[in-house]
Amino acid sequence: MSDTTLNNRFLVRDHHPENGTLLGFWLYLMSDCLVFACLFAAYGVLGRSYAGGPGGAELFDLPIVALNTAFLLMSSITYGFAMLEMQKGKVGSVQLWLVVTGLFGAAFLGVELFEFHHLIEHGHGPQASAFLTSFFSLVGTHGLHVTFGIVWLITLMIQVGKFGLTAANKRRLMCLSMFWHFLDVVWIGVFTFVYLMGVL
Repeated sequence: MSDTTLNNRFLVRDHHPENGTLLGFWLYLMSDCLVFACLFAAYGVLGRSYAGGPGGAELFDLPIVALNTAFLLMSSITYGFAMLEMQKGKVGSVQLWLVVTGLFGAAFLGVELFEFHHLIEHGHGPQASAFLTSFFSLVGTHGLHVTFGIVWLITLMIQVGKFGLTAANKRRLMCLSMFWHFLDVVWIGVFTFVYLMGVL
């Protein structure tokens, strides 16, 4: 077998379809939309089934939730800065903004865990009523997604630090960008539909 044939085989094997990863990730996000749509629908049906217990107006601390929302929105802005620095090829600046994004994401999770702990400690866990079951399911699923996003972010920081802003790492950063902004959009829905409507 000639060297030319071998080289052609390696080129075919290593070829990555242009925008193939992004298209596949968009399909994943659409499936995730269905998951959250089901959780929102369940909350819409069960969100007033208090089983004789307190509702959102008695349980939710809106200023804390607003602060938590600000943490997540700020993390989206800082991730945007990381993407701008990526376009300029500045590895150090990308790493810096990813760290800031991760810290905002961790702060968001910390406040959410504090809220969950406070509710459970006072006997308002997911088993107390259908309202709380749907609440913990929806908000908890979003929190798990943020946790996964932070793990992914740390992994990408290691890869960028080791290999630089390669084409593969840029694709991965773009996918994480879509994922992170998607979580922001979902949280705005949670904040409006669950917390604001629950309190007002």
